[in-house]
Amino acid sequence: MASFRCLSCSIALCSLIISFVFVPLASAQLSPTFYNTSCPNALSIIRTAVRAAVARDRRMGASLLRLHFHDCFVQAKHKRTIRINQRRINGRCVARSQGCDASLLLDDTSTFTGEKTANPNNNSLRGFEVIDAIKSKLESACKQVVSCADIVAVAARDSVVAVLLICYGENISQLGGPTWTVELGRRDSTTASLSSANTDIPGPTADLRTLISSFSGKGLSVSDMAALSGNSPSQPFLTPPYIQFWSSIRSSKLHVIIPAGAHTIGQARCFLFRARIYNDTNIDPSFASSLRPNCSSSGGDNELSPLDSTTPTEFDNDYYANLVRERGLLHSDQQLFMNGGGSVESQVSSYATNSAKFFSDFASAMVKMGSISPLTGSSGEIRINCRKIN
Repeated sequence: MASFRCLSCSIALCSLIISFVFVPLASAQLSPTFYNTSCPNALSIIRTAVRAAVARDRRMGASLLRLHFHDCFVQAKHKRTIRINQRRINGRCVARSQGCDASLLLDDTSTFTGEKTANPNNNSLRGFEVIDAIKSKLESACKQVVSCADIVAVAARDSVVAVLLICYGENISQLGGPTWTVELGRRDSTTASLSSANTDIPGPTADLRTLISSFSGKGLSVSDMAALSGNSPSQPFLTPPYIQFWSSIRSSKLHVIIPAGAHTIGQARCFLFRARIYNDTNIDPSFASSLRPNCSSSGGDNELSPLDSTTPTEFDNDYYANLVRERGLLHSDQQLFMNGGGSVESQVSSYATNSAKFFSDFASAMVKMGSISPLTGSSGEIRINCRKIN
C-alpha cells in the first residue's frame, strides 16, 4: 500500500507530502505508449504545434517549459482522488496530493480561485494559448482522450527540442540532447490552489540553505535542482529561479542542481535582481556595472535582463560558466556557487565544462519531475477545455 507522511513545507504551512514509497507506484502507472492506440497521432500533433509556436517566438520555448515546472511544483486539494493517510502537525494537517495535474491551467470559478494570479505566476506565465490550441487539435482528433496535464508535460520536452533545433539545426543529435521520453497517462485535477501556488515556490532572494530546505520539504533533490535551474524559461515579466526546487523522487539524497539548468534561457525583471547588482559582494563588478543602466536603483522595475548573459536564447551550459565567474543574475542563482567548495559547487563546475553531463542530468531530472504524484486511473478527469473542469 502506498503510504504518506506530512512534512512542513514552509513556515505556518501544513501540507501532506507523498512519501518516497508512493512515487514509484504512481510513476509505474504511466507509460510512454499510453496513447498509442487511443490517440496514435497525439505526440505528433503536440510536436508540430510546439515547433510552430517556438518558430514564431523563441521565448515561447522557455515559457512552455516553465508551465510544466509551475504545474508540477504546486500542491492542490482534489475532490476526487486517492485516499491517503493523514498525520497531524501543529494540531492540524490538510490532505493534499502533489504533482503534474494541469491545475495551473484552470481559470477562476465561483468555487475556487485558480493559480494563474498567484504571485509567482501573475503577469508572468505565458503560453496558455498554445496549450489551448493544442488541446483543440487533439479534441478534433481524439475527443476527451489526451489530458491537459500530458499536453503540458510533452510540450515542455518538445519546447526544449524546438529551441535546440533553431540554435543548432540537425547538429542537435551530435550534442546528445537534451531530450527525454515522456511518461504518459496523467489525468487532470478538478480544482486548483492559489494559496499553495503562493507558498510552494521559493523566491529569487533565497539562500542555499533555504533552497535545500525547500527541496527537502518536498522530497526534492539537490542535484536535480541544480540541473533544472540552468534551463529557466524566458518570461516577459517575471522569471525567478522557481524552477530550482524540484523533486528527484529518490529518497536516498538531496540533489540541488537540476532546476538551475532552467536558467540557461529566460529573462528576469529588474526588481528581482536590483539588490544583487547594487548590494551583493559576490558579483563580478563589470557584470554589475553593465546591468545598472537598464536597472536603476529606483524605478524601471519591469526592465528585463537575460538570466544567461552569454547565450540568452540558447539552451546550453553557459549559465553555469557564468556562476563560476560570479555572473549569476539572481541572488539565488549565485548561491549555487559561492567559492566555498562542497558538492553543489562541484556539480556546477562540472556542468560549466561538460555540456553533455548537464544535458543528461537535466533530461533525467525532467523525467523524475514529470512523474511526481500524477492523477491516474479514475482519479481526476480528462478535461475538454484545459481552462475549466468538465
